[in-house]
Amino acid sequence: MCHLDLRSHRIWQGEQVLKVAITGGIGTGKATVADFCGRLGALVIDADEIAHEAIAPGTEGWKCVVEVFGRELLRSDRTVDRKALAHRVFGDPAGLAQLVSIVHPRVIAEVDRRLAVSEREGKYTVAVVNVPLLYEAGMEKRFDRVVVVTCPPEKQLRRCQRRNGLSREEVERRMKAQMPLEEKAARADYVIDNGGTREKTEKQVRDVWKQLTGGNL
Repeated sequence: MCHLDLRSHRIWQGEQVLKVAITGGIGTGKATVADFCGRLGALVIDADEIAHEAIAPGTEGWKCVVEVFGRELLRSDRTVDRKALAHRVFGDPAGLAQLVSIVHPRVIAEVDRRLAVSEREGKYTVAVVNVPLLYEAGMEKRFDRVVVVTCPPEKQLRRCQRRNGLSREEVERRMKAQMPLEEKAARADYVIDNGGTREKTEKQVRDVWKQLTGGNL
Protein backbone atom coordinates (compact mmCIF):
# COMPACT_ATOMS: atom_id res chain seq x y z
CA MET A 1 0.00 0.00 0.00
CA CYS A 2 1.55 3.32 -1.09
CA HIS A 3 -0.35 5.60 1.29
CA LEU A 4 -0.46 5.17 5.06
CA ASP A 5 -3.48 6.62 6.88
CA LEU A 6 -2.21 8.54 9.90
CA ARG A 7 -5.18 10.84 10.40
CA SER A 8 -5.89 9.40 13.85
CA HIS A 9 -2.23 8.93 14.70
CA ARG A 10 -0.33 11.73 16.39
CA ILE A 11 3.25 12.01 17.53
CA TRP A 12 3.64 10.51 21.00
CA GLN A 13 1.74 12.51 23.60
CA GLY A 14 3.89 12.12 26.71
CA GLU A 15 4.00 15.09 29.06
CA GLN A 16 7.71 14.89 29.83
CA VAL A 17 9.11 15.63 26.40
CA LEU A 18 8.62 18.96 24.62
CA LYS A 19 8.35 18.29 20.89
CA VAL A 20 10.06 20.97 18.79
CA ALA A 21 10.15 21.05 14.99
CA ILE A 22 13.05 22.72 13.23
CA THR A 23 12.34 23.76 9.66
CA GLY A 24 13.22 26.39 7.08
CA GLY A 25 14.27 26.49 3.46
CA ILE A 26 16.80 24.44 1.54
CA GLY A 27 20.30 25.46 2.60
CA THR A 28 19.29 27.67 5.54
CA GLY A 29 21.19 25.58 8.09
CA LYS A 30 18.52 23.50 9.83
CA ALA A 31 21.00 20.72 10.64
CA THR A 32 23.38 23.24 12.23
CA VAL A 33 20.65 24.49 14.56
CA ALA A 34 19.57 20.93 15.40
CA ASP A 35 23.19 20.05 16.20
CA PHE A 36 23.45 22.99 18.60
CA CYS A 37 20.25 21.82 20.31
CA GLY A 38 21.73 18.36 20.63
CA ARG A 39 24.79 19.77 22.36
CA LEU A 40 22.48 21.50 24.82
CA GLY A 41 20.84 18.20 25.70
CA ALA A 42 18.00 17.64 23.23
CA LEU A 43 17.17 14.38 21.52
CA VAL A 44 17.77 15.11 17.83
CA ILE A 45 15.80 13.29 15.12
CA ASP A 46 16.52 14.03 11.46
CA ALA A 47 13.44 13.47 9.33
CA ASP A 48 15.49 13.72 6.14
CA GLU A 49 17.68 10.79 7.22
CA ILE A 50 14.56 8.81 8.05
CA ALA A 51 13.19 9.68 4.61
CA HIS A 52 16.31 8.13 3.07
CA GLU A 53 15.67 4.95 5.06
CA ALA A 54 11.98 4.95 4.07
CA ILE A 55 12.85 4.40 0.40
CA ALA A 56 15.74 1.97 0.90
CA PRO A 57 15.70 -0.97 -1.55
CA GLY A 58 13.05 -3.55 -0.74
CA THR A 59 11.01 -1.36 1.62
CA GLU A 60 7.35 -0.57 1.00
CA GLY A 61 8.29 3.06 0.41
CA TRP A 62 10.82 2.00 -2.24
CA LYS A 63 8.22 -0.16 -3.97
CA CYS A 64 5.79 2.77 -4.03
CA VAL A 65 8.38 5.17 -5.47
CA VAL A 66 9.20 2.66 -8.21
CA GLU A 67 5.49 2.12 -8.92
CA VAL A 68 4.72 5.83 -9.16
CA PHE A 69 7.91 7.27 -10.71
CA GLY A 70 9.37 4.30 -12.61
CA ARG A 71 12.42 2.05 -12.43
CA GLU A 72 14.48 4.48 -14.49
CA LEU A 73 15.14 6.35 -11.25
CA LEU A 74 17.04 3.39 -9.79
CA ARG A 75 20.81 3.09 -9.74
CA SER A 76 22.59 -0.17 -10.53
CA ASP A 77 22.50 -1.14 -6.83
CA ARG A 78 18.69 -0.66 -6.81
CA THR A 79 18.85 2.45 -4.61
CA VAL A 80 16.73 5.43 -5.63
CA ASP A 81 18.70 8.15 -7.38
CA ARG A 82 17.55 10.92 -5.05
CA LYS A 83 19.05 13.65 -7.21
CA ALA A 84 17.11 12.42 -10.25
CA LEU A 85 13.96 12.03 -8.16
CA ALA A 86 14.30 15.56 -6.82
CA HIS A 87 14.84 16.87 -10.34
CA ARG A 88 11.62 15.09 -11.35
CA VAL A 89 9.37 16.43 -8.59
CA PHE A 90 10.66 19.94 -7.92
CA GLY A 91 8.76 22.12 -10.34
CA ASP A 92 5.99 19.50 -10.59
CA PRO A 93 3.51 20.16 -7.76
CA ALA A 94 1.52 16.99 -8.46
CA GLY A 95 4.66 14.83 -8.46
CA LEU A 96 5.93 16.45 -5.27
CA ALA A 97 2.57 15.84 -3.60
CA GLN A 98 2.73 12.17 -4.60
CA LEU A 99 6.22 11.80 -3.17
CA VAL A 100 5.22 13.53 0.07
CA SER A 101 2.20 11.22 0.40
CA ILE A 102 4.51 8.19 0.11
CA VAL A 103 7.40 9.30 2.30
CA HIS A 104 5.99 11.51 5.03
CA PRO A 105 3.58 9.05 6.69
CA ARG A 106 6.46 6.60 6.98
CA VAL A 107 8.69 9.30 8.42
CA ILE A 108 6.02 10.21 10.96
CA ALA A 109 5.63 6.57 12.03
CA GLU A 110 9.38 6.24 12.61
CA VAL A 111 9.52 9.54 14.51
CA ASP A 112 6.70 8.21 16.70
CA ARG A 113 8.66 5.04 17.36
CA ARG A 114 11.85 6.88 18.33
CA LEU A 115 9.98 9.25 20.63
CA ALA A 116 8.22 6.33 22.29
CA VAL A 117 11.57 4.63 22.92
CA SER A 118 12.95 7.86 24.33
CA GLU A 119 9.94 8.25 26.62
CA ARG A 120 10.44 4.76 28.04
CA GLU A 121 14.13 5.43 28.64
CA GLY A 122 13.44 8.82 30.26
CA LYS A 123 16.65 10.47 29.09
CA TYR A 124 15.33 13.66 27.49
CA THR A 125 12.97 16.53 28.28
CA VAL A 126 13.22 18.14 24.80
CA ALA A 127 13.14 16.43 21.41
CA VAL A 128 13.93 18.41 18.27
CA VAL A 129 12.95 17.03 14.89
CA ASN A 130 14.53 18.44 11.73
CA VAL A 131 11.60 18.50 9.27
CA PRO A 132 12.47 20.29 5.99
CA LEU A 133 8.90 20.23 4.59
CA LEU A 134 7.03 20.72 7.86
CA TYR A 135 4.49 23.26 6.58
CA GLU A 136 4.28 21.83 3.08
CA ALA A 137 3.29 18.46 4.59
CA GLY A 138 0.89 19.98 7.14
CA MET A 139 2.81 18.56 10.10
CA GLU A 140 3.18 21.69 12.25
CA LYS A 141 0.24 20.86 14.55
CA ARG A 142 2.00 17.68 15.60
CA PHE A 143 4.59 19.70 17.54
CA ASP A 144 4.53 21.88 20.63
CA ARG A 145 6.84 24.53 19.15
CA VAL A 146 8.22 25.37 15.71
CA VAL A 147 11.61 26.95 15.03
CA VAL A 148 12.24 28.34 11.54
CA VAL A 149 15.83 28.82 10.40
CA THR A 150 16.40 31.61 7.87
CA CYS A 151 19.30 33.12 5.95
CA PRO A 152 19.67 35.45 2.95
CA PRO A 153 18.70 33.83 -0.39
CA GLU A 154 22.17 34.29 -1.85
CA LYS A 155 23.68 32.31 1.03
CA GLN A 156 21.07 29.59 0.52
CA LEU A 157 22.12 29.35 -3.11
CA ARG A 158 25.84 29.19 -2.39
CA ARG A 159 25.43 26.61 0.39
CA CYS A 160 23.30 24.33 -1.78
CA GLN A 161 25.61 24.63 -4.76
CA ARG A 162 28.63 23.80 -2.59
CA ARG A 163 26.96 21.03 -0.58
CA ASN A 164 24.90 19.30 -3.26
CA GLY A 165 26.81 20.11 -6.43
CA LEU A 166 23.73 21.68 -8.01
CA SER A 167 23.57 24.44 -10.57
CA ARG A 168 22.24 27.82 -9.56
CA GLU A 169 19.18 27.22 -11.73
CA GLU A 170 18.42 23.89 -10.04
CA VAL A 171 18.73 25.40 -6.54
CA GLU A 172 16.46 28.28 -7.51
CA ARG A 173 13.90 25.79 -8.86
CA ARG A 174 13.90 23.87 -5.58
CA MET A 175 13.62 27.06 -3.55
CA LYS A 176 10.59 28.13 -5.60
CA ALA A 177 8.95 24.74 -5.02
CA GLN A 178 9.00 25.30 -1.26
CA MET A 179 6.80 27.61 0.75
CA PRO A 180 8.36 31.12 0.84
CA LEU A 181 10.74 31.46 3.76
CA GLU A 182 9.06 34.67 4.87
CA GLU A 183 5.75 32.84 5.23
CA LYS A 184 7.34 30.07 7.27
CA ALA A 185 8.99 32.61 9.55
CA ALA A 186 5.67 34.43 10.07
CA ARG A 187 4.06 31.17 11.25
CA ALA A 188 6.89 30.09 13.56
CA ASP A 189 7.14 30.33 17.34
CA TYR A 190 10.83 31.17 17.05
CA VAL A 191 13.01 32.38 14.18
CA ILE A 192 16.78 31.89 14.06
CA ASP A 193 18.78 33.94 11.55
CA ASN A 194 21.61 31.75 10.30
CA GLY A 195 22.98 34.36 7.92
CA GLY A 196 25.90 35.34 10.13
CA THR A 197 28.65 33.52 11.99
CA ARG A 198 28.28 30.17 13.76
CA GLU A 199 28.79 32.03 17.03
CA LYS A 200 25.83 34.33 16.34
CA THR A 201 23.67 31.37 15.41
CA GLU A 202 24.68 29.45 18.52
CA LYS A 203 23.80 32.44 20.73
CA GLN A 204 20.32 32.58 19.20
CA VAL A 205 19.89 28.84 19.76
CA ARG A 206 20.88 29.25 23.39
CA ASP A 207 18.37 32.06 23.80
CA VAL A 208 15.60 29.91 22.31
CA TRP A 209 16.67 26.96 24.46
CA LYS A 210 16.32 29.07 27.61
CA GLN A 211 12.76 29.93 26.63
CA LEU A 212 11.94 26.31 25.82
CA THR A 213 13.35 24.97 29.08
CA GLY A 214 12.51 27.78 31.46
CA GLY A 215 16.02 29.16 31.59
CA ASN A 216 17.91 25.90 32.02
CA LEU A 217 21.19 25.35 30.14
